Amino acid sequence: MNFRQLAFNNVFRNKRTYAAYFLSSAFSVTIFFLYAVFIFHPDIEEGVTREIAKKGMTAAEYIIYVFSFFFVLYSVSAFLKSRKREFGIFVMHGMSKNQLNTMIFLENMIIGFGAIIAGIGMGTLLAKLYLLIGSNIISMDELRFYISWKALLLTVVSFTTLFLVISFFTSFFVRTNKLLDLFQSANKPKKEPKVSVILSLIAAVLLGGGYYLAATTTLQTIGIRFFPVIIMTIVGTYFFYTQLSVFLLKLVKRNKYFYWKQTRLVTISDLAYRMKDNARMFFLVTIVSAVAFCAIGALSAFGGFKKVYEEKAQFPVFYQSAEKNPQEEKHLQAIEQDFRKEHLPFTKIQTTVVAQTDKKTKHSVELMKLSDYNKLAKTVHEPTLFLKGNQAYKVETVMYNPTPHKLPTSIDLAESGFSIKPVKNIKNNLISSGIIGYNVYVLSDSLFNQIKNPLHPVHYYSYYTEDWMATKEIGKEIYGSKNGIYTGSYSSTPKFSYTSNGYDYTMMTETYKTMLFVALLVGCVFFVAAGSFLYFRLYTDLDYDKRQYSTIAKVGLTEKELNKIITPQLLLLFFIPLVIAFVHSVFAFIALQSMFEFSILKETAVVLLAFGAVQVLYFLLIRSRYLSHIKKAVM
Repeated sequence: MNFRQLAFNNVFRNKRTYAAYFLSSAFSVTIFFLYAVFIFHPDIEEGVTREIAKKGMTAAEYIIYVFSFFFVLYSVSAFLKSRKREFGIFVMHGMSKNQLNTMIFLENMIIGFGAIIAGIGMGTLLAKLYLLIGSNIISMDELRFYISWKALLLTVVSFTTLFLVISFFTSFFVRTNKLLDLFQSANKPKKEPKVSVILSLIAAVLLGGGYYLAATTTLQTIGIRFFPVIIMTIVGTYFFYTQLSVFLLKLVKRNKYFYWKQTRLVTISDLAYRMKDNARMFFLVTIVSAVAFCAIGALSAFGGFKKVYEEKAQFPVFYQSAEKNPQEEKHLQAIEQDFRKEHLPFTKIQTTVVAQTDKKTKHSVELMKLSDYNKLAKTVHEPTLFLKGNQAYKVETVMYNPTPHKLPTSIDLAESGFSIKPVKNIKNNLISSGIIGYNVYVLSDSLFNQIKNPLHPVHYYSYYTEDWMATKEIGKEIYGSKNGIYTGSYSSTPKFSYTSNGYDYTMMTETYKTMLFVALLVGCVFFVAAGSFLYFRLYTDLDYDKRQYSTIAKVGLTEKELNKIITPQLLLLFFIPLVIAFVHSVFAFIALQSMFEFSILKETAVVLLAFGAVQVLYFLLIRSRYLSHIKKAVM
């Protein structure tokens, strides 16, 4: 029998073990191929969201490829470890080390080529649906079915190289120096798991500290705490599985009343060994799952931005013009002409805003007169204001997460030579911070008229219409191109600035929907791989478990008791990493919440529950198959 025939026979004989490895690899190839199909599609036109989609999918290609490399490397090394007894038989019958390496190389390449063919085949079947969904998300004409030779070549070359490199190196993982070690590798008694109390405490402190920092994060501290919290969580997770989990199980074993009851003796005792043996795998599953949850959940949260626009943006179109702006009249005519084209009734309010310097802080403050503010308020049926003397109202402008500022007792205006007395903070949705600024005060008309040497006077035009979503077509001429790329000056003294909430919201939602679409598929690859890690570990230990339960069955183990032993173990093995990943994600979302004024609870819960439901189905399927194999050997 030649080596190719032997390799084929080995692959099919171990098909149960290789199933998850093959399917997960094929799934990665499928997603990689679909991204490539979109990137190289000839009908993709230029545009902001289209460019974002291309760049996002290109980045996703790199992520999937690098992740697939380590995933395949881990999978192959796990399978080789479980087959040492089989390799021992081959060596005993005269197979040389080079021949054994050649056989392993051919086995890996057979599975690799099979995964590439299956992945491209599945990608071809799904390509039309993928292009249809993708074109709908980025708001372009439906993309025709087209498979670029570049996409096909990129996928084949990339994954062929990946499997070649891994197959070449993994063929040297098996050591054949001691034949006895190959035969006894599965039969060696496991050593009592040892733990360090100090490292267990470090794990608890790192996780607890990371969770505390995440839970108490504010908009001002999130940038400083981001990387330290991630590092603390990753290191704490590793020590949790290698040290703290086993330490807690040893504490449970000291409770004789609980530990010695019925089948708990076998369940908990075996679980301590499994936690120690599978620590690195659990660590990988937890981190990979947490990354998938956070990436998809974070992008899903941006769907809540619509609430900000609905509640805060009462004037959906704004135009700000500096004095001596030669384009002001032309731009205003273009805006109003677009309103008429769209058959949108509108109300225009003009406001003059000037700047002064605060003597104490040397910061600039923006000032507007009371009559202008009240015109805005009356238009949208908001309460009007009343002032007397040198009183002033501080206006909290629209921000995604406004930070409350303590009112100063007075502000001395350097250029005008008089003081104003802020008396109250006014929170409303009349003024956009993106147009005026963050330090806006309303003065009485008489006081405003006393301002001398006004700095950077601007005319602020607010357009009101009831259907703010319909303003996405308003003012495209001002944006400078059909794609809405802003071409106005953003220098220290801009001549004008313009925003249409309908257009901004449409662009933002298309951008984040595109990013979510990209992240969702990458997250699915991560999640499938996480489930495959658990499958690998379970089935590589299957022969050992059969012998263990067969031994216990000789002293009277019933089928019901077998179920009571195995089910809790599988529950813990499958859901401990998922629960820890959930907890990591929840605290990550708590930190993320500090960046938003609206709640992201709904989006977060949907993502976590969806992944949890899939994991439950996966657990039920694997439990059924695993119990079936054990019962055949034991009963």
